[in-house]
Amino acid sequence: MINYNNKIFKPVSNTENGETSNETSFHYKQEGNILTSEYSGGKIVKGHLIGLVDGAGNIEMRYHQVNEKGELMTGFCTSKPEILASGKIRLHETWQWTSGDLSKGNSILEEQ
Repeated sequence: MINYNNKIFKPVSNTENGETSNETSFHYKQEGNILTSEYSGGKIVKGHLIGLVDGAGNIEMRYHQVNEKGELMTGFCTSKPEILASGKIRLHETWQWTSGDLSKGNSILEEQ
């Protein structure tokens, strides 16, 4: 199992309807198969996520965040890890808002 504890991730790409950017920083914590993160930066004032990590390192998560417009946004996401030649982790994410327009998107995060 991949252990995400104390790793920092930043988005390297996101679809236009997403709020994260390369200014957003995710600080992951993991206990057993439970993953949590606080994140902020760019359009996001403050956010949290909670998820479950399976044996292959895939993550199923839910998130909520307050954006710079003062809106509370929520959604769910699945992340599939890729181990880079450097040993760092790249996460391929598919997500959907459960607030706002309920649209879907894709993003890629990389370990810093």
